[in-house]
Amino acid sequence: MSLRKVLVTGSDGFLGKALTKRLTKQGYSVKGLDLKQGTDVADWDQVKKLRGFQTIIHLAAKTFIPSSFNQPRVFYRSNFLSTVNILELSRINKAKVIFASSYVYGYPNYVPIDENHPTAAHNPYSESKLLAEKLCRGYHRDFGLQMIILRAFNLYGLGQRKEFLIPHILESLKKGKILLGEPEYKRDYVFLDDAVEAYLKAVEYEPEGLEIFNIGYGKSHSVRELVDLVKNCWGENVPVQYDENKRKGEIPDAVADIRKAKRILGWQPRIDIETGIRKLIQSMVPSRGE
Repeated sequence: MSLRKVLVTGSDGFLGKALTKRLTKQGYSVKGLDLKQGTDVADWDQVKKLRGFQTIIHLAAKTFIPSSFNQPRVFYRSNFLSTVNILELSRINKAKVIFASSYVYGYPNYVPIDENHPTAAHNPYSESKLLAEKLCRGYHRDFGLQMIILRAFNLYGLGQRKEFLIPHILESLKKGKILLGEPEYKRDYVFLDDAVEAYLKAVEYEPEGLEIFNIGYGKSHSVRELVDLVKNCWGENVPVQYDENKRKGEIPDAVADIRKAKRILGWQPRIDIETGIRKLIQSMVPSRGE
């Protein structure tokens, strides 16, 4: 493999850190951009002069869905404007774009959900991602950009912020009590390491046009199932309290159909939910999860 130069936005985030590390290990020359490092990708003046890369992986975004209801303008500015800037940067540099989208299917008509399922926003966050996807389509149509959109369902793994569900459950273990919302919502969880491999496959893949891939495990688990699994791996019967109130915009069940990613990218997840949770517990307390 010839050395390729990759620009990664959101390089200091949950996925970005792991991905830049793996890209570097694989022999890629990686330049990272992140707000934590002083670069606001949503500000064109800060990125317009960047040159010297063949691929841009655009991860930078606001992602915590509950906050999108409280700060919609912040989410739209960050997630929409940053994508405009990255696409324009790609046009100028004739670079391939890999865009980190999300679950954008709304209330599913069927499961598992394939890439041809109708899209529908169900909160400001997913609306911002759909707007960004529309920009990607426009830049591909008008300028012929190579474009890959990865729709990751629910990522989890080492280093995820504590407000997300699985880290919240694990952090609550140490306090001796778990407080959660509606227990029956089901999601498709994909471990960070598997998601990183999907991005590596996307970097290596040369699409003829615009391609969209679901990234998930292909199986969903309810909040209650996750809690039971965590408690079993932890080895103690920690008390759990659920708030049965339905949250606005919640989806009852979401399962990714990942056959396209398997067929075209040659990617498939390898870490099931029990193995992933055991890895996280092991990282918390070395004697646990063995």
